[in-house]
Amino acid sequence: MKLIPSGIENFKELIDGNYYYVDKTNLISDAVKEKVVLYTRPRRFGKTLNMSMLYYFFSNKETENKYLFDGLNISKNTEALKHQNQYPVIFITLKEMKCRSYSDQVSMFRDVIKNVVLRFPKLLSSEAIIDSDKKLLNEFVSLSGDEIQLRLSLKTISRCLYTHYQEKVIILIDEYDVPLQAAYQYGYYDEMVDFIRSVFSSALKTNDALEKGIMTGCLRISRESIFTGLNNFSSYSILDSTSDEFFGFTEKEVKEMLSAYQLEDCIEEVKDWYDGYKFGNIEIYNPWSTLMYIKNKTNSRDNKPVSYWANTSGNDLVVRYIESGDRTLKQDFEVLMDGGSLVKVIRPELTYREMDNINNIYSFLLLTGYLKAIEDMGENRYRLVIPNKEVYEIYKQSFMSYFEDYRSERKGLLYEALTKGETEKVNVILNDILLKSISYYDNAESFYHGFLVGVLNDYELKSNREAGEGRFDLCVYPDTIQGTAVIIECKHSEGVRYLKKDAEEGTEQIKEKKYMEEIQEEGYSNVIGYGISFCKKQCYVKKA
Repeated sequence: MKLIPSGIENFKELIDGNYYYVDKTNLISDAVKEKVVLYTRPRRFGKTLNMSMLYYFFSNKETENKYLFDGLNISKNTEALKHQNQYPVIFITLKEMKCRSYSDQVSMFRDVIKNVVLRFPKLLSSEAIIDSDKKLLNEFVSLSGDEIQLRLSLKTISRCLYTHYQEKVIILIDEYDVPLQAAYQYGYYDEMVDFIRSVFSSALKTNDALEKGIMTGCLRISRESIFTGLNNFSSYSILDSTSDEFFGFTEKEVKEMLSAYQLEDCIEEVKDWYDGYKFGNIEIYNPWSTLMYIKNKTNSRDNKPVSYWANTSGNDLVVRYIESGDRTLKQDFEVLMDGGSLVKVIRPELTYREMDNINNIYSFLLLTGYLKAIEDMGENRYRLVIPNKEVYEIYKQSFMSYFEDYRSERKGLLYEALTKGETEKVNVILNDILLKSISYYDNAESFYHGFLVGVLNDYELKSNREAGEGRFDLCVYPDTIQGTAVIIECKHSEGVRYLKKDAEEGTEQIKEKKYMEEIQEEGYSNVIGYGISFCKKQCYVKKA
């Protein structure tokens, strides 16, 4: 039985190591037809592995590894095989360029370029290359090239490769937009855009040594003029049918994989958790999570599905939307988490600086895998849903983490206001906590009782115990008998207009059932009672 290739992004390592490989080599057939092409897909959907595969196929330095493609789909394509191992290939990934400052990003890119040159040591002594270009190459290796030289570095290296090999160059750039996302987060976006634009323009637009350029990323950032003027430029996102099956796993591929590991009976569970994406016209499974699921299931059939994708980082922008979003955004998220759908205008091209516009948030979430388009409504309007249980868990965890942090900040103020009898302040704080929470659609009295227990769980609580002539909902005890005990009677209102009446009913119940007297008999001389009524995400507080 073949090993599960979780986390392996090097094509040669995967094939040589006898790992299970879902054959995506037909991507090569599409790539050979392009001059400059960008494939945008969510993170962890096989972009880097595919770029590694393209490198081993096209690179003239990998002739001895030609066998890697034996028996794979591309081996049957005679036209594509004419390009095998014919070109000098520059392969870089920018996925580690996540620095907090522009200067550190430039230094990181300088190291990327150094490693490119070191892969072609013959260039440093080639008689075909002029001395001034050799000098530039040596400066790249010694990390002493200035920023202008660095902006032109890919073009310079391409020229030298073309001169030495007498073959035009293929440039592969993996995760091209990671530096832009980091720049957006840390406040040097304009500088980074200008730098990346210079690098790409010189390498992919004004480069006579270029055979073709192939890039991957999460988003197409074209409105910043990064790709303006590129010759024969193509871009394929999840909304396009071209190359739709080459990133992620199709259902047929998942069923074959499950069968290979005797897990055929798990298909519905895998589908519920990791299917739900739609690339072009094809349903796609999350490849990272599917592989992790199978790996854990083969170790123990008792292992349950979890949100593997959530643990690969990159959810910070989603959390940012949750924390900073207005009421409309939170209401939209509640609709999604309650199983509903939203109809939104989607822009396939964005800039990171446009992410703060609420109307663009949904485009970002769709293109990066956090939403699924289930219906094209025309005029760039799509009906959107949460793709699967895994992504639902990401939203849930993000909201709950944010809500717990927010609630912990407010619970001390709430307790203080309760013990001081500050009814209006209790009203304000408790309503605020409710508004910041998510998906309170249960609308049962027991649900809100549990909500209050959660808010006040830092204090000594007793709930639903015998007291006086009935059962109070909740009592919050002070640290000492000199402090103030708080009795709460919780009510669920059928509508907002009944909130005040129901809260008053709660206070009357406290009085009639003599809940406060029972606590006083325990030795607590200071007792305050409240009737609190709830309706969805509103409440009303009345002191007894």
